[in-house]
Amino acid sequence: MKKAYRIKKNHEFSRIFEKGRSSANRQFVIYVMDNSRNDYYRTGLTVSRKMGNAVTRNRIKRLLREVLRDIDSQIEVGRDYIIIARKPVADMDYAQIKKSLKHVMNVAGVLRKRDNHK
Repeated sequence: MKKAYRIKKNHEFSRIFEKGRSSANRQFVIYVMDNSRNDYYRTGLTVSRKMGNAVTRNRIKRLLREVLRDIDSQIEVGRDYIIIARKPVADMDYAQIKKSLKHVMNVAGVLRKRDNHK
């Protein structure tokens, strides 16, 4: 994910929390807001201090960015996403995080349907 496609500013987070819709499972909460000005999607990641020290939080964010890079072609464009990691994520590996994130994104209805030819 390019740095230009990240949501970093506090007022952008606040706007998406206010106007976006949310979906959740046990591991993640995702806020989605339409942003038709862009032909790409933007993502903001939130990992609370309750999750652990800086090393743990940064590891979770790296894994989330890698999952997003992996499923990039399936994610709907023209939207802003905020992904909030919950406590169970601290003990999960890459495959579990990917499965759980895909599940919550499916619940939110932001994943494109995949071809069954592969």
